[in-house]
Amino acid sequence: MEVMTLSGYVAEEKVAIAEKYLAPAARTGAGLDKYDIDLTTGAIEALIKQYCRESGVRNLKKHIDKVYRKAALQIVQDEAGTKDKNKKETSTEEDKPAASVESKPNEIEPAAASTVAASEDAKSTRSIVITKDNLKDYVGSPVFTSDRMYETTPPGVVMGLAWTSMGGTVLYIESVLESAITEGGGKGSFHRTGQMGDVMKESSTIAYTYARAFLARRFPSNKFFEKASVHMHVPEGATPKDGPSAGTTMATSLLSLALGEAAAPDVAMTGELTLTGKVLRIGGVREKAIAAKRSGVARIILPDANRADWDELPAYVREGLQPTFVKWYDDIFEVVFPQVADEPGAAEAAAAAVAAADARVESKVHAPGPMA
Repeated sequence: MEVMTLSGYVAEEKVAIAEKYLAPAARTGAGLDKYDIDLTTGAIEALIKQYCRESGVRNLKKHIDKVYRKAALQIVQDEAGTKDKNKKETSTEEDKPAASVESKPNEIEPAAASTVAASEDAKSTRSIVITKDNLKDYVGSPVFTSDRMYETTPPGVVMGLAWTSMGGTVLYIESVLESAITEGGGKGSFHRTGQMGDVMKESSTIAYTYARAFLARRFPSNKFFEKASVHMHVPEGATPKDGPSAGTTMATSLLSLALGEAAAPDVAMTGELTLTGKVLRIGGVREKAIAAKRSGVARIILPDANRADWDELPAYVREGLQPTFVKWYDDIFEVVFPQVADEPGAAEAAAAAVAAADARVESKVHAPGPMA
């Protein structure tokens, strides 16, 4: 059996579906065709962003149906209250002494006339407008309040992007130093929490190893990882997570902690990382781009192998996002830490180390074999 993966709707598509199909059907189902009920575009966008983030529109349909049912109930209650009020006024008029009432035969009393007019014009005059401000009165408190856990990320915290069953989402990676580093401290250690799956655990180990190698190559005097006990966490702890696409984010989080430098706050990234620093292709570009846009991100870092996936996205998805395509992690470092410069002589030292390693390999290749 072949399994086909289908992309979900983006917010703009959901708004169009709701306005053209879901809202008119809900209005008819609630018996409100003759009433002026306006579910504004802002209210629909708020429903999508704060209540219905799943890939499809089933949950959105349920919420729109609920809005119109609540509006119908409100109209019925208002009309019932109006009838009771008019009935009381009519009965009061009837209880007055007959001498004080001078009316001609076949003439309708003013109070009765107003009651009839009100009942006949109720459907044409009753109007309800549902906006994002009063939406809470119809569907309750928002389920999702904010995409950004941090407005300004401290050192060790980096914003990544992930794909879930509900579409794309922001995924923060947090790394902290468990205890102060001392001269006589022990050996460095690393552990992680956050309900990571096996693949994601491997990605975190690769990221830690690469971060150590990167620091030794470009900042040789920084001995942070030799004695630091590092704890990495992926919020939210109750949500299981897996996949390799957080590798670049994890490495950036570790390097941010080691250098004591905060990453650029308006950048989000995704990409699988290898031990040599190669950034590999990932999936869910469409969903992750939508999550980045919803979170107010200005720049998104993607593997160079996903360039074609980005070009296929609709213009309204790409609008407002500046993509940066990378092949190696060094390219990510330049974008995320523009204020950090390599140590003097680090490039020469790294080149000398590579040359020495090549020389050792060459000498082993040309070394004479054992005598027969």
